[in-house]
Amino acid sequence: MAVSLFIARRYLFSKKSTNTINVISAISVVGVAVATMALVIVLSVFNGFHDLVASLFTTFDPPIEVVPAKGKAAPADDPLLVRIRQMPEVAVCTECVEDHALAVYRDKQAMVVIKGVDENFPQLTRIGDILYGDGEFALRAANLQYGIPGIRLAQQLGTGARWAGFMKVYAPNREGQLDLSNPASGFVADSLLSPGVLFSVRQAKYDQRYMLTSISFARNLFALQGMISSLELRLKPGTDVERVKNRMQEVVGAKYRVLDRFEQQEDTFRIMSIEKFIAYIFLTFILVVACFNIVGSLSMLIIDKKDDVTTLRNLGASDRQIVRIFLFEGRMISTLGACLGIGLGLLLCWLQQQYGLVRLGQSDGSFIVNAYPVSVHYADVAGIFVTVIAVGWLSVWYPVHYLSRRLLK
Repeated sequence: MAVSLFIARRYLFSKKSTNTINVISAISVVGVAVATMALVIVLSVFNGFHDLVASLFTTFDPPIEVVPAKGKAAPADDPLLVRIRQMPEVAVCTECVEDHALAVYRDKQAMVVIKGVDENFPQLTRIGDILYGDGEFALRAANLQYGIPGIRLAQQLGTGARWAGFMKVYAPNREGQLDLSNPASGFVADSLLSPGVLFSVRQAKYDQRYMLTSISFARNLFALQGMISSLELRLKPGTDVERVKNRMQEVVGAKYRVLDRFEQQEDTFRIMSIEKFIAYIFLTFILVVACFNIVGSLSMLIIDKKDDVTTLRNLGASDRQIVRIFLFEGRMISTLGACLGIGLGLLLCWLQQQYGLVRLGQSDGSFIVNAYPVSVHYADVAGIFVTVIAVGWLSVWYPVHYLSRRLLK
């Protein structure tokens, strides 16, 4: 094997009798390198968008959320939930009641998600970082109840950050039967005032639908006294979130689901993962096409080295050793292309991170970020390297054996 590898290395870098073979070999390396570079860049951009979306949800979603496995609500004093609250790793615990309602302000109305939370909600999330207006975060003052809408919801209702007077909120009455002679009796109505702020998560799911308010308001509106829709938790710094999450799931069993931030937005991140996988598959097909150049380079090399093969046979080389020479030649081309492609891909990713070479819009502020976000995950880089090597090595195995039988008789 050492002799075959040595000869293959000499063939790769030495000048051939026909200059075209050198050109095709160089093209083969460049083709593999470009396909590899594309894999690194495209997957890193998908990672960048994934991390960007995750950072946006971080401002609103809790690190850990406990929700009923069945139904919409559970007793707030459930012993299982009490055990979760008392775990030493829990730093902040907030009870939440969440459901749909109809918000009416003057002549405009919109279907909203009313989310009632405790006063410690700012300690649970980074809601303070995404508040806009001349007021401050407040859920109630004495008997007055406040509502904090998402920015798009505020635009839809025409309220701005601060609205004048009361906003009416209606929810279906959960008790009794509907009196068709008085349809209004089928709804529970209540009113909200503005604390002078609104929030912007920069995600339509929240900005266009959600209204934050006190949990007492939500319980009265939805007739859920003593109940919660979810228990939201923030853990102490330095805590292993995955380990604690698994312990919590063991405590609550099948009655509740314990969700981390990614599981809370499972649909969003699943779609992004599928898109990334599809991009990987398509670029791998392009890599396969690029490897066809290696086959052409090896076929011309085999023809060019027929006299050398005869000499090697006279010196005692077996057919297997001769075939290995050309196999190593093809494998070195794919390996060299993979190393060059990964190096160039990482360099371009670094330049994009530092200087934002490829921008998302013509002017700053058109999008959430001004340039395409890039995040290099070295597990992806290792996977790309393995993919390129596997595709390159497999693509030359059959052609080399076939050409050796036909051309080296």
